[in-house]
Amino acid sequence: MSSEVAARCDAKKLVRSPSGLRMVPEHRAFGSPFGLEEPQWVPDKECPRCMQCDAKFDFLTRKHHCRRCGKCFCDKCCGQKVALPRMCFVDPVRQCAACALVSRKEAEFFDKQLRVLLSGAAFLVSFGNSEKSETMVCRLSSNQRYLLLDGASHHEIEVTHILAVQLLTEGFPAGGGAARATGMSLQYSAPGAEGVAQLKLTAGEDAHGSRKQATAWLAAMHKAAKLLHESRDQ
Repeated sequence: MSSEVAARCDAKKLVRSPSGLRMVPEHRAFGSPFGLEEPQWVPDKECPRCMQCDAKFDFLTRKHHCRRCGKCFCDKCCGQKVALPRMCFVDPVRQCAACALVSRKEAEFFDKQLRVLLSGAAFLVSFGNSEKSETMVCRLSSNQRYLLLDGASHHEIEVTHILAVQLLTEGFPAGGGAARATGMSLQYSAPGAEGVAQLKLTAGEDAHGSRKQATAWLAAMHKAAKLLHESRDQ
């Protein structure tokens, strides 16, 4: 794909929906695989009462729709405005308490872990059942649609084709705690190939001899896989 064509595919536009302003891709097919579609709002005539506290709506108790789930609530149950990048909203939007909690938890991924994925890290990479490995830098493409692996060779894996991700760990740190992530097994479907392809990432060292960046990348990719699964189940 030429840089000019890639730029057109990544172009975005500002649109206004009933829920607020959104910065969305000009071509829907090129949206982030971690995105969520706006929900259909529960029709006003079908919700005479708050779907959380059961308060009856009237001139004083107004109804509001949660921008994440589309359900109807009173202001008390749906008064929080929280960022919702998965739906491309420009500004924080009104959400019910349950959805606001989920959105705040996701904020760490979009504020921190997504940057880690985009920056990339060094790994020893082996494909299929091969015992031969290659040192490669693995990173997420700027449009979030591809996993890029660069070394002596170059490989691209479409994120939406990733089928399963498993963290590989070893040992337990002194004093207890979680096991340390040392790698990742990733299964994906390759265009034009039969069956399921697989690759293994083993954390490599950076220029300073540290595996910290690779470990952070693995944790971020594990979180990304969970969000990807949620997007598919929407």
